[in-house]
Amino acid sequence: MADAKVIPFDEERPRRRVAGTRRVRAVPAPAGEAAAEPAVAEPAGAESGGAAWDRRIAGGLAFLRRRVTGDYEVDEFGYDKELTDQVLMSMMRPLFDKYFRVEVKGIENIPAEGGALIVANHSGTLPLDGLMMQVAVHDHHPAQRHLRLLAADLVFMLPVVNELARKAGHTLACSEDAQRLLEAGELVGVMPEGFKGIGKPFGDRYKLQRFGRGGFVSTALRAGTPIVPCSIVGAEEIYPMVGNAKTVARLLGIPYFPITPTFPWLGPLGAVPLPTKWTIQFGEPIATDGYPPEAAEDPMLMFNLTDEVREQIQHTLYKLLVQRRSVFF
Repeated sequence: MADAKVIPFDEERPRRRVAGTRRVRAVPAPAGEAAAEPAVAEPAGAESGGAAWDRRIAGGLAFLRRRVTGDYEVDEFGYDKELTDQVLMSMMRPLFDKYFRVEVKGIENIPAEGGALIVANHSGTLPLDGLMMQVAVHDHHPAQRHLRLLAADLVFMLPVVNELARKAGHTLACSEDAQRLLEAGELVGVMPEGFKGIGKPFGDRYKLQRFGRGGFVSTALRAGTPIVPCSIVGAEEIYPMVGNAKTVARLLGIPYFPITPTFPWLGPLGAVPLPTKWTIQFGEPIATDGYPPEAAEDPMLMFNLTDEVREQIQHTLYKLLVQRRSVFF
């Protein structure tokens, strides 16, 4: 297979066609005849069912041909926009729409363009919450923006998972990469609780763990981008973690080995998440562009902003839990 073409951030991308229309090519009129009226964008719904299927099949074959020949683009982090849009998002969308039935609120708080840092709580034993947040931003934002998640080292040590994560736009959770993405106008997602949040026992659900030393705030200050708090309800109950086999975890070299009511007792069937009802709410953005450049080195300012973000997420979690009538409905 040929290598894909790598493009830098500052290279101008081709302009996308508006969804819901298709191009109609104007044919020059023969000599002596009146020129035809200019072609206009014809609504996609005007196509017959057979024509629509023909177009989809042709598009799928063209996609496969580009993958085989290497005629596609990835950025310097390995992000493959075409593969993400056409394959990876399509794989995650049934979980989002049908299984977890995610309700999205406050999507208007994410800017239509330019960089922004989205900071969310982390939970669920497996990091499905990050993936669902990625679908929420892409499918519900009017600009269909892509969220570039910062992931732990472990993600990039796992075979197959490593390659898929990079193709989906994830990158290593380090301040240098995050700052480059933000300065390039990308949306970046971070979950500062890390393994402390995702691997906490069920009894501590919806209680935020420590947010580290505020490195994400320092990154946002350097890039001058807003911080958007995000609260996710529903992920805590997909794998109720009632125990942690620490000895097994040490042998496998992983942060924890979860014990749930179904895993490992039911084998592979126990790895199926419970169909909880989710809500993802994006809060009011916190501006950082009004601070001087040296503010990124001020530990007290970083502590105060970190605490502000954490408190806003926790307050929203409590509010959503009070409004929730059922875990599953």
